[in-house]
Amino acid sequence: MLKSTYCRYFLAFNEPATTSRETMRVKETYFVKLWDTKNPGVYGVGECGLFRGLSAEDTPDYEATLAATCRYIHTVDLATIPVSSIAMGFETALRDLQNGGTRMLWDSPFARGEQAITINGLIWMGDRDIMAERIEAKLKAGFRCLKLKIGGIKFDEEVSLLELIRSRFTPEQLEIRLDANESFDPREAAVKLERLAQFSIHSIEQPIKRGLLKEMRALTKAGIIPIALDEQLIGVTDSDTKRRILDKIHPSYIILKPTLCGGFTQADDWIAAAEDQGIGWWATSALESNIGLNAIAQWVAPKLASAWAGRLLDGPHASAPMPQGLGTGQLYRNNIPSPLRLASDGLSIDSSFNWDLKPIIWQR
Repeated sequence: MLKSTYCRYFLAFNEPATTSRETMRVKETYFVKLWDTKNPGVYGVGECGLFRGLSAEDTPDYEATLAATCRYIHTVDLATIPVSSIAMGFETALRDLQNGGTRMLWDSPFARGEQAITINGLIWMGDRDIMAERIEAKLKAGFRCLKLKIGGIKFDEEVSLLELIRSRFTPEQLEIRLDANESFDPREAAVKLERLAQFSIHSIEQPIKRGLLKEMRALTKAGIIPIALDEQLIGVTDSDTKRRILDKIHPSYIILKPTLCGGFTQADDWIAAAEDQGIGWWATSALESNIGLNAIAQWVAPKLASAWAGRLLDGPHASAPMPQGLGTGQLYRNNIPSPLRLASDGLSIDSSFNWDLKPIIWQR
């Protein structure tokens, strides 16, 4: 019989992380432990990465829902858990348990430590000087793709940062992605995109608020900068609805955050819907600890090899897997030790690493 318990954990940022919505100093998350009573020494671990202010399930009774799921886990169909981050946590824990509790979740050259995943360098918002310093650090580290969060400082200052980058690096040398986190006023969005387009921007995530399908379609149809959907995917679990949204907006890309878009099974369904319509995609983490980051990286790695062979990640002209958004493992000073290693813009696994989960104090 399956049994489960959970632990609440607060991740402390090395420095404040700012988006257009908020500035975060700590990130609340939950870990789940799953075992069979016939062999309690072997257990699976997963992360339920609730994202306050963004997750569809951000309600006062979240922890009570998680506790009830743990209590009745022997009767729960893990494939039908309706709460996104809880679904991802238990999908991870079950897969881990089935593979002997080794944190080896999806077998691939990446998971075996033989291959790295190329990732983008994430630049958090700050004042112009701070962002310039962060950009310089990422460039020196060897990143060939930067993702800049915008919308939190004056737009003219953000434009000047892009001018600085492009004065040094051509689009062939450095790819620039932008994430507006829904911060643009729909009435001004096209004008702002026109100004940003002069810097050869790869894509911009969620320039306006989710739910504005007509307005978002107008932006994608204008073709100023390729549009990527992110927040729009949150809370959508019905396959037909997913396809209707993609058909209505027809973005260039979708961003898969399994913690927020229903877990791995739902993320797989989004990928299938996108590929049916010739829409590109990439995966990214949503401020999980190394437990969740490890799971997302291992989940996406086999797809990268498959998509590279089938040239599906970036439309018909793709020549290599796109950089993934998995560079959040170094954000916290009290992260769970893991085998994830970052060298330049390559995320890899140290196959000789032995997981130590002592920082997690499980509920009794």
